[in-house]
Amino acid sequence: MSDSYKIVAKITKKQIADNLLKNTRIDGRGLLDYREITTEIGLLEKASGSALVSIGKTKVLAGVKVEMGEPYPDKPDAGVLTVNVELTPLASPSFEPGPPSEDAIELARVVDRGIRESKAVDLNKLCIVPGKKVFVVFVDLNVLNHSGNLFDTSALASILALMNAKTREYTVSKGGQLKYKKSTTHLPIQNFPVEVTVAKIGEKMVVDVSLEEEAVIDAQLTIAVGKDNEICAIQKSLIGTFSQDEVHQALQIATDKAKEIREKVLRGVEGWLEGKE
Repeated sequence: MSDSYKIVAKITKKQIADNLLKNTRIDGRGLLDYREITTEIGLLEKASGSALVSIGKTKVLAGVKVEMGEPYPDKPDAGVLTVNVELTPLASPSFEPGPPSEDAIELARVVDRGIRESKAVDLNKLCIVPGKKVFVVFVDLNVLNHSGNLFDTSALASILALMNAKTREYTVSKGGQLKYKKSTTHLPIQNFPVEVTVAKIGEKMVVDVSLEEEAVIDAQLTIAVGKDNEICAIQKSLIGTFSQDEVHQALQIATDKAKEIREKVLRGVEGWLEGKE
């Protein structure tokens, strides 16, 4: 890090810290306020399902494809779900072309864990022939613009795309051959996890960090909360620490914000329910 960058970082952190002492932030939000959340569902015609989510200026597009494949040897009667992330230079000058970076791998794993541990998709219902044929669900995330809080934005885009996804109905012959019908059905969704990232800056806890705040946070917890307010997964990032009391505080913040976000988002995307039954 150059000396000039260190000076700018110190000034920015001081400005952010001074504002937090007054329980406000440099963009005028309260400590536990999210930026505006907008969603668009079913944008990609060639995908099984898709969703575009914006939190502030951060934009993530999720696409879902469902294909036939083989199960994992240790789970012969369950379908497969996999999450991939694309961080392109168009989204941020800090992203570079080439193989997935450590940041992309971490983002994919955190989103994947929230979906998997909440059992958002009933993978057992995606088994066609045990040990031989299952449906494989690919969730591909494309970050279109990075302006802070990629974890929460990507997780929300993923679950909405999964809720929007449809597959062809089918029958299986005695020989294990698949015969597709013309009708379609939604994926077997049974939970709606919402990931809330609680960041610690100095002694203050905040949610939905902006890009400026992201550069100066000490530590953060990304917490996946299911529809019944159950904690499904937790990921700690960065080298800072949380006390036991701060962890409990973060869990309560995440539970409250997840419920608030879920209710708000579902009111805006009721259209995905059409034809689900």
